[in-house]
Amino acid sequence: MDLSTGQPWPVSRHWRFTGWLLAAVWLFFLNVPLATALHQPEPWRRVVGVLALVVFGVGYVLLFQWARKHRQALLPIPAGRARAGLVLLVAVGLASIPGTGGDWLATLVYVAAAAVFLLPPREALAAVVLSALTPVLASWLVPGWQAESGIVFAVLLASFAMFGVSQLAQRNSELRAAQQEIGRLAVAEERARAARDLHDILGHSLTVVAIKAELAGRLIEVDHARAAVEIAEVEALARAALSDVRQTVGAYREVTLVAELAGARSALAAAGIAADLPAEVPALPDEWDRLFGWAVREGVTNVVRHSGARCCTVRVHPDRVEVSDDGRGPSTPDAGGYGLVGLRERARELDAALSVGRRPDGSGFLLRVHAPAEAR
Repeated sequence: MDLSTGQPWPVSRHWRFTGWLLAAVWLFFLNVPLATALHQPEPWRRVVGVLALVVFGVGYVLLFQWARKHRQALLPIPAGRARAGLVLLVAVGLASIPGTGGDWLATLVYVAAAAVFLLPPREALAAVVLSALTPVLASWLVPGWQAESGIVFAVLLASFAMFGVSQLAQRNSELRAAQQEIGRLAVAEERARAARDLHDILGHSLTVVAIKAELAGRLIEVDHARAAVEIAEVEALARAALSDVRQTVGAYREVTLVAELAGARSALAAAGIAADLPAEVPALPDEWDRLFGWAVREGVTNVVRHSGARCCTVRVHPDRVEVSDDGRGPSTPDAGGYGLVGLRERARELDAALSVGRRPDGSGFLLRVHAPAEAR
């Protein structure tokens, strides 16, 4: 499957040719009735016999290919058309009798095989039984025709073989459909991951840019030097956000806990919120360092945006990270925007627990990401 478009790859010419060959190669066994038709003393019998066998062979191959395309697409084979196709095959086989005599019974082998490939199991079984009994009944009803035990055996053998082929074709089609579905899910997951990353990156960065720009606007009349510093930081943050977006698109960006703590300190200072952040962090595996970094980023972004807090506290332990504030707390028990949804997805990938709510004393807001017991 082409993951860029979500569409299945086109079937190669090699495999299309193989499908035709699979159907046509068995027509070799029509050589007996064909030889009989070619040795007829009367020209019209030769013409009728050969023409009927050619039409029969072409019809069998076309019918097989039609059914094969439906199976490959995991579409049901139209039962009415399948029955009509089999009736036409039988009719063409019967039309060859003037040139082939009793050897026309060889066409029943193909009729039985086609029935197994085209019809529902019960109808296919009835067609196979009828095809196997026809040579025996014909020997009783038509003077001069001998019982063709070889035809009966060939009908049964071809039916069993075609049953195996049909089951294999069905399993291959299901496998191909499953692979295409996996490809579609991979595309959807990658798009969701990209959207989540971009939201987390830009949501934090643009929040800080907005706060610093607002602060610079208030300072520009009273403290030009401080306003200039804030504007310079806005420019730096905008450039950093642009760089983060480019790196994320290129799949090179890495979030680290230390870098997020530094960014949190700057964001909280710009928002006028006192920051109680750890001076050092414990050594963590890379995947936990990234997850805890995302937790700090999302937690601090929510504090700056929504909390109305005076102080924000971040605590990092070997098995968990906590971001809390003394603000107004969550408005609802399940409060949280898209950023928390993305953080919850990241935590779920590592079997970590994410909890959001009030602090133990009942005030403010607390976000905690906790590693599972086996990872501690």
